[in-house]
Amino acid sequence: MAEPMKRLPELPVERALKVISGRWKPVILYYVFSGPKRLSELKRMMPAISQKVLIQQLREMEEHGLVARRIFTEIPARVEYSATELGLGLEPVLLALCQWGQRHAEARNEARDIADCIVRPRRTDTIAA
Repeated sequence: MAEPMKRLPELPVERALKVISGRWKPVILYYVFSGPKRLSELKRMMPAISQKVLIQQLREMEEHGLVARRIFTEIPARVEYSATELGLGLEPVLLALCQWGQRHAEARNEARDIADCIVRPRRTDTIAA
């Protein structure tokens, strides 16, 4: 049986940070912004994350309404994760954080160590409700 969702903070900024906090949630969202991804695709895109942690993070984001899980009735079973409309609302926020991170690295003369912020084209035909 699924564990009930923990009560979220009432202060909106604290609530938002609690929902997207963690090392991997923003990265997972970044990848699903461009369209549905299978678990194996996400794992390949993030080789440093364990499968257990990836599944846990996806479940938490699904619980908070940021991603949707679609199960296909095929053999072998296939599951895809996609950003919901609520999750897609975080896209400009994460892009702004990425750009701030670049400016911060430049200000500290560490720009050579940071990747560019890439805005991925969104597949509007696959947005989960």
